[in-house]
Amino acid sequence: MALNAKNPDGPLKDKWQNYLAHNKLINPANRKKLDIIVVGGGLAGGGAAASLAELGYNVKVFFFQDSARRAHSVAAQGGVNAAKNYKNDGDNVYRMFYDTIKGGDFRSRESNVYRMAECSTKLIDHMVAQGVPFGREYSGYLSNRSFGGVLVSRTFYARGQTGQQLLLATYQAMMKQVKVGKLKQYERREILDFVIIDGKTRGIIARNLVTGEIERHAAHAVVLGTGGYGKLFYLSTLAMNSNGSATWKAHKKGAFFANPSWTQIHPTALPQSGEHQSKLTLMSESLRNDGRIWVPKDPDESRKPIDIPEDERDYYLERRYPAFGNLVPRDVASRAAKERIDAGYGVGPLKNAVYLDFKTAINNLGKDAITERYGNLFSMYEKITGINAYNEPMKISPAAHFSMGGLWVDYELQTTLPGVFAVGEANFADHGANRLGANSLLQASVDGNFILPNTISNYLSEDINSEKISVDSPEFEEVENQVKEQINKILSIKGNVAVDQIHRKLGQIMFKEVAMSRNEKGLLWAIEEIKKLRQEFWTNVAVSGDADGPNSELEKAGRLADYLEIAELMAIDALDRKESCGAHFREEYQTADGEALRDDKNYMYSSAWEWQDESKWKLNKEHLVFEDVEIAVRSYK
Repeated sequence: MALNAKNPDGPLKDKWQNYLAHNKLINPANRKKLDIIVVGGGLAGGGAAASLAELGYNVKVFFFQDSARRAHSVAAQGGVNAAKNYKNDGDNVYRMFYDTIKGGDFRSRESNVYRMAECSTKLIDHMVAQGVPFGREYSGYLSNRSFGGVLVSRTFYARGQTGQQLLLATYQAMMKQVKVGKLKQYERREILDFVIIDGKTRGIIARNLVTGEIERHAAHAVVLGTGGYGKLFYLSTLAMNSNGSATWKAHKKGAFFANPSWTQIHPTALPQSGEHQSKLTLMSESLRNDGRIWVPKDPDESRKPIDIPEDERDYYLERRYPAFGNLVPRDVASRAAKERIDAGYGVGPLKNAVYLDFKTAINNLGKDAITERYGNLFSMYEKITGINAYNEPMKISPAAHFSMGGLWVDYELQTTLPGVFAVGEANFADHGANRLGANSLLQASVDGNFILPNTISNYLSEDINSEKISVDSPEFEEVENQVKEQINKILSIKGNVAVDQIHRKLGQIMFKEVAMSRNEKGLLWAIEEIKKLRQEFWTNVAVSGDADGPNSELEKAGRLADYLEIAELMAIDALDRKESCGAHFREEYQTADGEALRDDKNYMYSSAWEWQDESKWKLNKEHLVFEDVEIAVRSYK
């Protein structure tokens, strides 16, 4: 299948406006006839649901939480980027576009990235109007700070809870539409499959997680805002329920999955303290604005960090990357931390962490200034660790975090499965091989609020004369029966190995060989081990209870079945790409000083994998063309 990105004509800076000037519109009377299903109630899904309902479409939004206020967008703490140049430090839309392209190691689509930067300027005003309490200067101007990979201050924030505040504003926008009857919420639902009629997606099969009932829901289009698949690592910064199943079900129905191996490892999580843990806690990247990262120069150092003199500390990011220092991008910071830890310089009881120190900032700015910027993060750290980070350094460690890979989408955010659109982290579009900090809230928000509501009309304009989709068709019945068979298949295994035990094994394999550093031998081993785990799952997993009512083990088992397939494709994708770029670091392809070595001649493309059968995928390539940027070695030195 040929990939058509649908890039608009004209210069890069004019593409979005050219698109808006020529895309098909649907008049308000006809919008009332059209039904849209949105899966996910976070910033991407919730923003899309509220915006589409505001336009007059009939919208149903589904999420597995008991309230959309608990969507995982709430966990993004540090801020949201926008090129408004409030600091007068030389920022503009083009510079933000370039920073993002460079941050992604020149492996993302120019037109989509520029559009995100262009829309960023409107987003802040939109969210302020919805009541988000962004931090402000004494003068009243909105305040900014910096994140990794940039030399300007463009990150708007609400202390250390930016995601929560944006999500509350989005939730209120949804509630307005619920009140006027244009939006209906379906909480505690899991999407188990998609229904295709005459080549178009016309609905979903969902399971009510409270009653166990299998439900049919029809619509003229389906929007996925379901986040990423990083929880397959088991230990990650993601909420326990975060999963990639909805996007994976779409993939197996015909949606290409792009760049699955590009998964971000966040450098500032709390280190694992033992085998008892099921998740890791994220400390915001914003802390790297004022915190300095270091390890002792002596690998056998036993003194408390506050007793180690300055000349016996290795501020390794400042040493290796003097231009950016502690604000290098996440992939660079994570690999550098791993290198120090693997070399024996790690700190903490398990020697698996590095220090993040605020002594210099407190001495220069005062404790009150640091408290104003990061107070809630310091409080959270002390509650978890018992350590007062004003008095001694935090301990941080890399952890699985964000998925740059996801469903392949064109410029209109439509997948290769007609009628299925993907927004936010569920798609692959904007970040390339590495996401810059504070761009996750940005992409989710602009996809849902500004982009999809303008692009989906091109597809739906063909349906204004269509009748309401019926759930009584043979296609719905067939897919529902398939879903029930899958559930019964899992319940009938009656094995003796717990779901979490298999999931933990999968995470250990993935973090060892398919995380920050990969090599051919390790990837081949990982693929075989994943296949063995899948066999163990389908022959010996233990899932108690039945399908008639709440069953958290059944939920976890269904998601793990998908993770085992996603993980294999991740390893296959990493094995196929014989270069290092962004978060994908192949040990065989590095410079003499240990930096990533891209191969632009052979790998200047996005990998779009097509499901064929179990353990079989076909590789399709979207070749990337850069007309407005000069391809360069990605250096932060």
